[in-house]
Amino acid sequence: MEANTDQVASGRAAWQTTSIKIERIRRRIYTTSGFLDDAAADQAAGVVSSTFVQDGRILSRRANECRPGESQPNRATLREGDLAVVLVRRVGDSALVTAEHAGCTATRSIGIIRAEPHIVRWLRIWLQTPTAKARIDEDVTAHVEPTISLDTLHRMLFPLPPPDVINAYHLAFGLIEEMTALYQETARKAVELADALHDDWASTIPRWETRPLAKVAKPKTGKGSERSLPPLPTEPTPDVTDVVAPKDLYDLPVPHVQRFRLSSPATDGEAYPPGTLMLSTRSDGAHIAVPRRPATPLRGVVAIRPTEDEDGWWLLHELRSRSSDIARLAQGQNGREISAGALKRLEVTWPDRFTRTDFHAMVDPLHAVARLLVAEIVTLHTLRDALLRDISAKAGVLREPTAEPEEQGAPVPRPTTGPAPRGHDRQ
Repeated sequence: MEANTDQVASGRAAWQTTSIKIERIRRRIYTTSGFLDDAAADQAAGVVSSTFVQDGRILSRRANECRPGESQPNRATLREGDLAVVLVRRVGDSALVTAEHAGCTATRSIGIIRAEPHIVRWLRIWLQTPTAKARIDEDVTAHVEPTISLDTLHRMLFPLPPPDVINAYHLAFGLIEEMTALYQETARKAVELADALHDDWASTIPRWETRPLAKVAKPKTGKGSERSLPPLPTEPTPDVTDVVAPKDLYDLPVPHVQRFRLSSPATDGEAYPPGTLMLSTRSDGAHIAVPRRPATPLRGVVAIRPTEDEDGWWLLHELRSRSSDIARLAQGQNGREISAGALKRLEVTWPDRFTRTDFHAMVDPLHAVARLLVAEIVTLHTLRDALLRDISAKAGVLREPTAEPEEQGAPVPRPTTGPAPRGHDRQ
């Protein structure tokens, strides 16, 4: 009973306002940044750049080549428990360093924060909140790419809840991220299995005939840019359509997209129905998505509608298998200017109608699973965003402590309460 009472008191304790600068004076936080160029991450083993910090994890493909015993540690050597913060491009994104990447070397696009576990865990969560993102945006410079300095992170105020409250949030966010990663991997495997089935069916001997894409589908190049989009109605309305920009298609884990980042008022004749393939290119190949809602492509995106709806899955996997061929048809720097005219000439493998129908029946359940999992991921993201907004609301307006850090025994407390630990309602 006494333990539960202590938990209630701790969960309702005021959150303190502090900063990395203040905590450094108390010798609780060490910060630094990497010094290697980002290109080193692609050329050398055991190097982590900002590209690999995504969705709260480090995704370096060369993690197994980090061997801390083979080189002298330096200030950019990652340790287990560090927080790796992105300083360039996706500024403010962060990930906890696990044993898998301990010993790797960070590039200069990564800031390293080393502190007590509960502080590092909390900073990773706090940097995702609307309050923290808005504060970071104030100091972002963009001479070439959006960039923040370590000094911005040092000066940024943040609330510091009691350790048990931080641990509760850390557990919740960790579970959300683990479920998201599991769903993404399962959805990706389902699509990869459909890819493998297509490759098997397409490689028959004698080979199936080929046809120009223009004979089996209707491609059309998008137009306009993000800046040209009309404003949305001030009142909520269902009459809006998704808008697809090229960058929204890059690095998708699966081709299925529940909802795109951009939208505009619905206009007759401009939106393509769900199931239309949206394709863009860059130097690494073609990137294709299948929207779940009506969508309109912008310049640099080609909408491709199969002549027969049941040919959609065969066409999707055929285009995925032709990724490098499609990229060679693109123009411009980094191969990002693809057009319907160029795609019309693309030769695609095209079996007879019965084979295409059988293929649709075989892979449609796999795509149904992938779509369902993408929808579940959206639900998890909605939950995560609600928690982050709630944290921002609990933090309120952060103000500088009234006393100098050297004079403070502790940061000035704020009259803000954290969530009560699990099980309090049963008291």
